[in-house]
Amino acid sequence: MTGQYVRVALDHPLDALYDYRYGLDSAPAPGMLVRVPFGRRDVVGLICEVNAHSDVPANKIRDVSAVCAACPPLSAQWLALAGFAADYYQRGLGEVALPALPQALRDPSRWARLLAPEERYRLSPQGRAALPDALPARAQALRRLAQALSGAGELDVAAARALHPKAIATLEAWCEAGWVEHERIEFGAAASAAHSAAPTAAVDVPRLSDEQADAVEAIGAASGFAPFLLHGVTGSGKTEVYLRALAALLERDPGAQALVLVPEINLTPQFEAAFRTRFAATLADEAIVTLHSGLAEGERARNWLAAHTGRARIVLGTRLAVLASLPRLAMLVVDEEHDPAYKQQEGLRYSARDLAVWRAKQLGVPVVLGSATPSLESWWQAEQGRYTRLTLARRAIADAVLPTVKLIDLEEERRRGRASFEGLSGPLVAAMKARLERGEQSLVFLNRRGYAPTLACDACGWVAGCPRCSAYVVLHKPERGLRCHHCGWESRIPRSCPECGNVDIAPMGRGTQRIEEALASAVPGARVLRIDADSTRRKGSAQALFSDVHAGEVDILVGTQMIAKGHDFQRVSLVGVLNADNALFSHDFRASERLFAQLMQVSGRAGRAGLAGEVLVQTRYPRHALYHALARQDYVGFANTQIAERRDAHLPPFVYQALLRAEGRTLEAALTFLAQAAEALAAIPGAERVMAYDAVPLTIVKVMNVHRAQLLVESQSRAALQATLRAWQPALRALRGVLRWNLEVDPLDI
Repeated sequence: MTGQYVRVALDHPLDALYDYRYGLDSAPAPGMLVRVPFGRRDVVGLICEVNAHSDVPANKIRDVSAVCAACPPLSAQWLALAGFAADYYQRGLGEVALPALPQALRDPSRWARLLAPEERYRLSPQGRAALPDALPARAQALRRLAQALSGAGELDVAAARALHPKAIATLEAWCEAGWVEHERIEFGAAASAAHSAAPTAAVDVPRLSDEQADAVEAIGAASGFAPFLLHGVTGSGKTEVYLRALAALLERDPGAQALVLVPEINLTPQFEAAFRTRFAATLADEAIVTLHSGLAEGERARNWLAAHTGRARIVLGTRLAVLASLPRLAMLVVDEEHDPAYKQQEGLRYSARDLAVWRAKQLGVPVVLGSATPSLESWWQAEQGRYTRLTLARRAIADAVLPTVKLIDLEEERRRGRASFEGLSGPLVAAMKARLERGEQSLVFLNRRGYAPTLACDACGWVAGCPRCSAYVVLHKPERGLRCHHCGWESRIPRSCPECGNVDIAPMGRGTQRIEEALASAVPGARVLRIDADSTRRKGSAQALFSDVHAGEVDILVGTQMIAKGHDFQRVSLVGVLNADNALFSHDFRASERLFAQLMQVSGRAGRAGLAGEVLVQTRYPRHALYHALARQDYVGFANTQIAERRDAHLPPFVYQALLRAEGRTLEAALTFLAQAAEALAAIPGAERVMAYDAVPLTIVKVMNVHRAQLLVESQSRAALQATLRAWQPALRALRGVLRWNLEVDPLDI
């Protein structure tokens, strides 16, 4: 019978489709999610083909158990996207397609619940002004509920109950008080009329600069596939360009969808707020959704389904959102396109930026890549004319100018005997005190969390190391413990050196916790706030802390890369940079590019609202060319120099690379596996167009008692590299002797 058999992709390492008999009442179609038996388990699979016959013997073929009614079939275009990603990144189709879906869709026991009405609670304007100040100070659980509601904007029933056992009763009481609004949405329906009809205040739309207007016009005039590199200095109004371009798109095509990617979760709240404010009069609340790993699973599934069914018109998300299903996708935006966070480092090691460009080409729509410090790959594409470069050379606010950058020579400070405060130089401390007196804010950037990188003994040279990794453990003073940032191993701080018994053991180096402590004494009276991965572990805490900064309740903000990009701090006029020198001498050829981008981004947090901005960089190498380019705010000169060096050294973007990593119980096992892999590679016809380097251990060779090594291969032809990698896979699967291996295309960390 026609349509009796289906070929299904499963989340399985093998690049294969599995045949099943389809005997359900509904007609099968490619893109359907189905429950099928696989071994002794029932798993979720994706129908890729529908056939009249199967080559599998009838007594061995099994039946499809159920279809996911909550998820309409995925489109042929989405299947093509997943197929391209699987082929290019050398993975099975099921390994790409299934993990790209929300967990709730991959769990058949939750399918029925996805069809149930959705109930959400959100703060009303009255509640936003009253909560949580109206709650008793001792009602910590209620205050957490109010803070989570304020931070996330809204909570579903499951998220609310996870915060407080009587959350629903409390929220209903707050509804009666007018502090909270209750919304009930039937599956596939629009938001409740009561909420969507709420009056919206007039939005103050800023006037575009000539550069912004030219960029918006160019994007709007594009027809078909059109990649744009929006190179705008920090504070130049790139977000406003995105907003205007999307507004024009939605006006031209009321049913169109747009995807906006940001590199980190903590950037989504301010983007979401900006988009909701701008489109409040034209789009219902559920037409703008977010997709990232910080969402509760139910919320993420509903947002994904809103995008998949076309109800969501604008999707904001982190890298995984590039694989979301948007049937009417008409524009893509990748903000901070240079950011390494767009490259997945586990499982399917894909680049969200590169997939966004491919997806735009597939659909024939524009894609905008925005950055103050574009990746050298994107910059080279623009230099070659493959991307259209749009430049915003000035800050958007008329009286806002780029900050001045000054270098503090730490060796000169030491020679002159000038006082310092735990890594904070005298000039930096004086500058922070001056800002405190003027009521302005300062930002101190140190990309190292914890109190100190490690603990050491001066008597015998012992350094606290992780017993499971070839790495030092980090001292976390507030928790009074040592922690490995690679495997999570923890221990209490020893009272004395475990090697010689010396009680005089001391922290070595400085992290954000230590700088936070030093600032309290170096700048008396200043309100100091630390934002890093340790201070933002609880859901919603990052947004609450950033809200304190924006509200002016912080004088000095200290943190890691979490505070370095994307945030619009209106009152920050001083940025201090600590310990940037380490990246100058890295073995990674991309280290200089990353450091320059990082320093340019954090420098851009200063002077954004008309205040005179100043950046003080502490360094022992003030004559280094990178710092000179930074002082001139000269990205173009820096990029062109780096491009020339890459060309001479035959490095990306002038060659194409892949990295084979192996993990074994011993380093010898990993290196032996890679040596055998290199022999298998050399035997492949056409492999002479691919160069394989010697296998070497990773910088941190042991993690969780597993030893790691890598083998780099490269070619001047992308097609030749891809063909060789494809032919290499069967030989790699036949090799034994290691615990795991993985093949990464276009690696960023080598």
